[in-house]
Amino acid sequence: MVIQKEKKSCGQVVEEWKEFVWNPRTHQFMGRTGTSWAFILLFYLVFYGFLTAMFSLTMWVMLQTVSDHTPKYQDRLATPGLMIRPKTENLDVIVNVSDTESWDQHVQKLNKFLDPYNDSIQAQKNDVCRPGRYYEQPDNGVLNYPKRACQFNRTQLGNCSGIGDPTHYGYSTGQPCVFIKMNRVINFYAGANQSMNVTCVGKKPHHHKNKGKLIPEDGRDEDAENLGHFVMFPANGNIDLMYFPYYGKKFHVNYTQPLVAVKFLNVTPNVEVNVECRINAANIATDDERDKFAGRVAFKLRINKT
Repeated sequence: MVIQKEKKSCGQVVEEWKEFVWNPRTHQFMGRTGTSWAFILLFYLVFYGFLTAMFSLTMWVMLQTVSDHTPKYQDRLATPGLMIRPKTENLDVIVNVSDTESWDQHVQKLNKFLDPYNDSIQAQKNDVCRPGRYYEQPDNGVLNYPKRACQFNRTQLGNCSGIGDPTHYGYSTGQPCVFIKMNRVINFYAGANQSMNVTCVGKKPHHHKNKGKLIPEDGRDEDAENLGHFVMFPANGNIDLMYFPYYGKKFHVNYTQPLVAVKFLNVTPNVEVNVECRINAANIATDDERDKFAGRVAFKLRINKT
């Protein structure tokens, strides 16, 4: 015989729920006495307090091994790369001489980029250093902070300095200046105590195989011819040793990277030219095919004229 369970009314359910939340007869809150709740809260307080203390101690110990100024590991930056300014999407420098808007954006970027290189600012913040030697500033047991930096004056960029230049870095006349800079690597002695410079060439065209030999597709180096002549500032694209080593952003507060400006004089108009610039230094490899920016940078240059 099946015995049907008596169905509770809504009022009875509410009363039971109220009694569960607070039972005035047993003085229990949600099925537990005050003492029971106190022990549970004390347990979790101690448990999570221990976890917090252990995590904090672990972080403190780890931070004792990390410098505020120098990264502990920088294996990925063993070889500095090169970059260009003006900074453009896909490293394409496209100039339409008759269209001011096409090159004015480059001019504005360069003005902002070169502001810290103004001679007056450099004279105020940085030192006049002896060329041809590293500007080392060891701590010798006492924190030598901040490090001083050597002056790199805007006037060293010659016709690419943009100072009193009605041609706007040559962009309004189809003779643009492109600036090459080497990425910063902390405590890196670029050049291995030997002179170094930047060189640029028209990048060779793609090749095809012919009986196991690499033959240029058209039998000549088009990019080299289309690139034409150019001049570099400082002369020969030299980068002096005195701008190294770099001690880091927090140590080298006023550090300004040395630049090389390349002014292209007669690029073949309306043609896309592939340009590759690389640093020639004893301790910087530029032939790593796995890293296209190691010690070099490739970009496209196009001067449109109507």
